[in-house]
Amino acid sequence: MTTQPKSNRKLLTMLILGAVGMFGFGFALVPLYDVLCDALGINGKPQGTASTYEAVIVDESRTVTVEFIAHVQSGMSWEFIPTVNRIEVHPGQLTHAKFYAKNLSSKDTVGQAIPSVSPGQGAAYFNKTECFCFNQQPLAASASAELPLIFYVDPDLPESINTLTLSYTLYDITAKVGGGLKQGAAK
Repeated sequence: MTTQPKSNRKLLTMLILGAVGMFGFGFALVPLYDVLCDALGINGKPQGTASTYEAVIVDESRTVTVEFIAHVQSGMSWEFIPTVNRIEVHPGQLTHAKFYAKNLSSKDTVGQAIPSVSPGQGAAYFNKTECFCFNQQPLAASASAELPLIFYVDPDLPESINTLTLSYTLYDITAKVGGGLKQGAAK
């Protein structure tokens, strides 16, 4: 009968090691996913900082359609739309676009836009030199603002990609930043 407690201890040890291993794998999954997506170019996340526009040769023989989509976090009382839904650009051409935001609530609110580019492979070729997504967007109650975007599509964009879709999701981050409007907020 001494084998029963010994096998129970062995089973318990294996179960604990399995649980610790699964926890460790779950913890490492996010960084592994990011590395894999970056290596394969399937992430769809454009760079999070401004690119510097260096005068490049504009490829006027090619036209790329850039589509704009805007979403607002569920429960956030903002209107958030692109001023144009699509624009035709030549790779290398510096292009200006705008989004419109309005705080529909009776409270001061701070928003933050998170971009995504699809197809994901095209994200590496979509360069923003100025973007409202780089900063928090505080809006006073019932205030509105035009949000600027200046970008260019890298001339090295693969020929197989003719359309890029830039999608923004706007999140309410008021609670995270202390709820107050910073100086210079739109009123």
